[in-house]
Amino acid sequence: MRLMHSVLWDHTTPQQRMTHRALPCVGSHHIMNQTIDVLMITYNRPEYTRLSLARLLETSDQDVRVWIWQNGSHQETLDVVRGFLDHERVYQFHHSPENKKLTEPTNWLWSQSTGDLLAKVDDDCLMPDQWASTLRQAHKDVPQFGVISCWLFMEEDFMPEVASQKIREFVGGHKILQNCWVGGSGYVMKRACVTQMGLLNAGQSFTDYCIRLAARGWHVGWYYPFLFQEHMDDPRSEHTLLKTDADLLKYSPLTAKNFACASLEDWIIFLNAEARRCQSASLDTKQYIGWRSKVTRWIKRRFQG
Repeated sequence: MRLMHSVLWDHTTPQQRMTHRALPCVGSHHIMNQTIDVLMITYNRPEYTRLSLARLLETSDQDVRVWIWQNGSHQETLDVVRGFLDHERVYQFHHSPENKKLTEPTNWLWSQSTGDLLAKVDDDCLMPDQWASTLRQAHKDVPQFGVISCWLFMEEDFMPEVASQKIREFVGGHKILQNCWVGGSGYVMKRACVTQMGLLNAGQSFTDYCIRLAARGWHVGWYYPFLFQEHMDDPRSEHTLLKTDADLLKYSPLTAKNFACASLEDWIIFLNAEARRCQSASLDTKQYIGWRSKVTRWIKRRFQG
């Protein structure tokens, strides 16, 4: 395992970097290596980190390399992370005393790793059994798969009557609930996507990145039947810290804060609505990119308040 602190080291050779740039794109016959390089970003959440990191390591097979980026110097979280650094699946560790949020850590993995498959798991998520072997095989069998993911929502949030219109079967019997984006946790993406699209731009969300991949012909979606990753910041999760409205204010998930969810009921309603939106959203990328997306947002603001 390589320990990394305030400086990002590039351990790839110029030849390796050239190989990354030369990887083929959609419809290619490139023979993938088996390696999944997976990132976990940890930040000020020792209770969740202890569970999520342990579960990630437990469910990672011999061809998964775990990269850990610790944001900030919260001592208890650091102690939890350091307790796992001797695990055989931990490949790289970087400690940033400053909270660099998501873009820089994600680009660190994408630019420094060498696996043909790239993944990210949030520190509030518990990965399911066989996630790596299932998604690896799907990527191997279907060259057009760009980003495929585990399902973040609860089983009760699934609406088959809505989602069935977007569930598609591909070679090898692989099915996905297709969408123009997936969430930023529990996904596995082909490196060829990064070769084609480049790294995340400053201020660019993973949602936007996925939409632009879909616009280029890559298939994006959730593997089906679902691989359920448990989202511990969902109050319905068995392992949640959010038992009361006071807990929601104390632990304050970023998305809940951004959308002004003041109670557990508000937060659950939001999560359910987000699941519904993912299942019913259009597959037309033109609705999310360029002038059409701006017009759509204006109409919603004008007539829905």
